[in-house]
Amino acid sequence: MLKHRKQGDALVVCLEGELDHHCAQIVRQEMDRLIEEERPQRLIVDMQGVSFMDSSGIGVLIGRYRTLSRCGGRMAVCNMSPHVERIFQLSGLQRIIEKVR
Repeated sequence: MLKHRKQGDALVVCLEGELDHHCAQIVRQEMDRLIEEERPQRLIVDMQGVSFMDSSGIGVLIGRYRTLSRCGGRMAVCNMSPHVERIFQLSGLQRIIEKVR
């Protein structure tokens, strides 16, 4: 469900499956643990493997954005499917979280 790797000063987290109310708490806890351990300047969430995202997934992204912002870090997302990108846009996340290729 969640894989990660360091890439320079960034932590890249690759998500797989559905990011919904069934798994949001687990994903949130694991991402928080990784952020605490790695202390990245930038978090990149690779969403290529995410087939579905609901409001719980939006909450996971917003919460990690806030965590990083408090520490002076930045957050970005990449590789969203058309469905996930639509949810991302409708929620307004593009105003605070950068979308990269």
